[in-house]
Amino acid sequence: MKAKVSIIIPVYNVEKYLAMCLDSILSQTFTNFECICINDGSTDHTSEICHKRGYNIIDHPENRGLAAAFHTGMKYAFDKGYNYCVQFDGDGQHRAEFILPMKEKMDEGYNRVIASRFIRDKKPVNMRMLGSNLIERSIKKTTGVDIKDPTSGMRMYDRGLIEKFANGLNLPPEPSTLAYLIKSGSKVAEIP
Repeated sequence: MKAKVSIIIPVYNVEKYLAMCLDSILSQTFTNFECICINDGSTDHTSEICHKRGYNIIDHPENRGLAAAFHTGMKYAFDKGYNYCVQFDGDGQHRAEFILPMKEKMDEGYNRVIASRFIRDKKPVNMRMLGSNLIERSIKKTTGVDIKDPTSGMRMYDRGLIEKFANGLNLPPEPSTLAYLIKSGSKVAEIP
């Protein structure tokens, strides 16, 4: 049986980008992949667009934040028996063609794979990236692992991590959690 991948898309007020984002995912020739939008209490037409177009959606009645939407997605993926789960932002900033290479990297024995904006190219030097640079250095210092893009929002998790998040690991999908997971023995990789 082929591994199943859940594409979790936390959404909040992204009506302008959502159809384009989901259509880009659905245009890929994936097998055993499913998209699920976690609508975190949007006040625009995000939920309506999902329902009208027949997208899979779970609606939070009010805005609870990215961490809550992420955990809802992980519980869904765990309950449905998914082997892998990828977090994919609904605002159009991620590219669906990198999902399959992420899964291929996971198949090499990693617990988490990050789609990195910085592996190939030298990081731009600007104020916006200063925080990412500091977080990268902090993770390297505390874990010994060099993660070039710890703030990337496109991440894939294996079944073991899905289970941990679904069953009580109440941490947000943030760089501090990345450091915690590495120190706890998770193998993390990046792809360009």
